[in-house]
Order: sequence, then structure tokens, then C-alpha cells
Amino acid sequence: MMGKFNIFRTFVYKWRYPISYGSVLLALIFALLFAGTYIPGGLSAAEIESATKSSSTMLSHVWTIDVINLPYHILQHASLSIFGVSVLSIKLPSIILAFMSAVGMTILLKQWFKPGIGILASLIAITTGQFLFIAQNGTPDILYLFWPVWLILTASLIPVHEKWRKLYIVAFFALAALSLYTPLSLYILVVIAGAIIIHPHLRFLIKQLTKLELLIGVVVIGIVIAPLVFAISKAPELAAQLMGWPASIPNLMSNTVLLANRYLGFADAGKGTTLTPFFELGSTLLIVLGAYYIYKNRATAKSYVVTLWTLCLIPVIVLNPPLISVTFLPLVLLLASGINGLLSHWYGLFPRNPYARIGGLIPIIILVTVLLVSGISRYVYGYTYDPNIVTSFSRDLRLLPKNTTNLVVSEEELSFYNVVAKYNHKIRVSVTPTSSWFLATHDAKRTFYGYQIDHIVTSSDTNNSDRFYLYKKSSL
Repeated sequence: MMGKFNIFRTFVYKWRYPISYGSVLLALIFALLFAGTYIPGGLSAAEIESATKSSSTMLSHVWTIDVINLPYHILQHASLSIFGVSVLSIKLPSIILAFMSAVGMTILLKQWFKPGIGILASLIAITTGQFLFIAQNGTPDILYLFWPVWLILTASLIPVHEKWRKLYIVAFFALAALSLYTPLSLYILVVIAGAIIIHPHLRFLIKQLTKLELLIGVVVIGIVIAPLVFAISKAPELAAQLMGWPASIPNLMSNTVLLANRYLGFADAGKGTTLTPFFELGSTLLIVLGAYYIYKNRATAKSYVVTLWTLCLIPVIVLNPPLISVTFLPLVLLLASGINGLLSHWYGLFPRNPYARIGGLIPIIILVTVLLVSGISRYVYGYTYDPNIVTSFSRDLRLLPKNTTNLVVSEEELSFYNVVAKYNHKIRVSVTPTSSWFLATHDAKRTFYGYQIDHIVTSSDTNNSDRFYLYKKSSL
């Protein structure tokens, strides 16, 4: 019996990291499927606007269209073309990019910290309400996480793997060029360049690259950003938008108070589409602890990157609080630094006592478990029951009857429902009746001369639950 137990214990210990990373992967898949299909289960105004824009985005018109977040809109256009217009097809590009972002983030944390620290930080990160929201949000917001993760990761792989160096160089410069289409992405490139200039070890690694390898990178980035450069030459104001500069000077005090509420508003669940605070109280304390350890070990390359990145982002988000999602990855890195510092300090107190070292893991495991459960619970309850948040999402697309052929909408809804009709040819959309019977949206409902209401499609909402009206010509 003891032999079997020892064999089992040895097997588990040997495969502890593959088992742990497998658990992270399963948790990620479950979280994305759950968030993408069930909660919140509707579309925000920003998602509707994004889908409308993506519908008209085509590579053949790349020189004449709006280039802001172009890579995302091309992906969303492809999703709509393949699957038609539905809640899932609108959110699908974000779900895919969120999966890739989480995988990249897990690998990055494994490179920057010990495997155990990376696993714990990854689990906390992918179960936060902020990650789950941007993962299912059918807008380009997910790119604020995707680009930094993969830019830092590929940059770190270039000097390490000599066999695949040219491939990593091409990948890095292609990602760098594509990221420039997204607002604020320039800052992470500036941070990477700044860290290379300031830190001697990074300068040494870059000097190992040949002129041919650097030339390949320059050619790749030149080809990819050509449409962007052309668009900026025609409309210079795009440059300010990509830098995150507002069109007019905002109220800085009001923005600062708003940011304080977003990060530290533990008594406020939030409003609109965003839960507050950004992280749970326990995670926030770990982030503060992580900032202390980053400062304490400020001579390392990791500290250079995180510090420069934070200094770049602070003025940007003060000027533009809606861009707060861009701070997610730096905060996750600080969170991992906090966990790492906490465990390192505990192990330093008991360097030779295995029981004390194991005992120190127990409160950490309890803390992480509480953060996982509370993170998912906040997301579920916030986006299911909070009236200030739930009402920001429309479920009309799910409620639209499958047999609808004539749809009357308001002027404000016309552009989106034209997109629906574009990929569902049996639906005809108009702002006035054109047949003997038709379905009218909630906003288009009024008295139509010669028609009477035959049926009402309702939702489960307490207010404004009448979503569609079926009108038929009256017999009189």
C-alpha cells in the first residue's frame, strides 16, 4: 500500500506543472465559453457600433477605410461573413484573441517568474471580472491586452532561441506594425525600445542581431504600416487618436476621481458596462506589494519594462479614462511580483524548515481560491442582476424571431439592422411598413395607420421588456 502511495506521489510531483497548466487551460476555456455565450448574453452599444463598422471593412478597400483598429475589424468582418450576424459571431473575434492573450500571458508569467507563481497569477487574472468582460466584449478593447502580451513575449524569445531567431524577428515586427493600428500601442513599443537603450544586458542581446535580421524586420514593418501612414497623411488627426490624446482638454480632477473609483471603488459595483473596482481588494493589495518589490529590485530588466510602461500610461489614462483596459497586463505583472515577493519572504524566514515552507503555501492557496471564487461571482452577479449594468446590454438579436421577413426599425437602428439583413437575405429592413404584416422594434413602435398589433415579443427585463411588435393589416 505504501509503495502504491509513493508511486502516486512521485507521479503527481513529476507531472505537477503539466497538470497545473492543464488546469489553467481548462479554466480558461470554461471561462471564455461561459462569458461568451451566457453572461451578459447581449450586445452593448459599443459592440453594435463595432459590428456595423466591421461589416463595411474589407481588405480590398484598405486604402480608403477608417484604419483605427483595422486588424480587429477585419477579423470581425470575417466572422460575420462566415457565421452571419449573431451575438456569438460578433463576440467571436474577441473570444479567440482573449484565448491567445491568456495563453501568451501564462507563458510570459512563466518566463518572468517561477512556474508556480505564473500559474497562480494566471488563474487569478483569467477569472477577474475585467478579463472576462473584455474577453467577451465584441469590440477592439481586447487588443489592449493582446498586443502587449505578444509583443513582450516575442521580443523576449528573439535572443533566447537562435535556431528560430529569424522567425521570431519577423513575428515581432509584424505584430509591432499591426499593433500600431490600435490606440496606445505605440507606448509599449517605446517602453521596449527604452528598456533596451537603458538596460545594459538588453543592449548586449540586441547587438547579437545581424544587419540582415534587422533589415528583415524593417521591411516587414514598412509593408504592414503602409495603409496607416497613407491614412495619417490624409487625416493627421488620426495620429492624436492613436496616441490616446483627447480632442479637447478634459477635466483632470473629474477624471482622477473617476479613475480612483475604477481602481479603488470597492463599495460601488459600477455602472454602464464596466464592473468596479478593476481588481478585488486582495488582488489590489498584492499589486501594491508587487510595486514595492519591483522598486526594490529596480535594476532588473523586468523592473525597467514595468516602471517605464506605468510611467507612460499614467498620463494617458488620466486624459482618457475609458482606455483603462490598457493597464490590465502591467497590473497582472505587479500581481505576480507581489505573490513572488510574499512567498520569497516567507521562504527566507524558514530556509531549512520544510514544514514551515509548506505551511506558508496554505494561506496563499486559500487567498488565491477566494480571489478565484469572488472574481467569478462578481462577474456573474454583476452582469446578471445589477440594474445599472444589465440594462446596458440589448438582447434583441437573440429575441428576433427566426421567421422574420419584414422588419421596421427606427432611424437610429437602421444601420445595424441593415448589417443583419446583409447576411440574412430573407429579412427586409425599412423605417416604414411595406407589406401586409411586419415586425417592429421597441424603438420603432407607434401607431401605424391601417395596422393593428397581433403579437408582442418580450424579454425577462423588469422595464422596457416589450422588444418587438408584430403588426398585421386590420380587417376594417
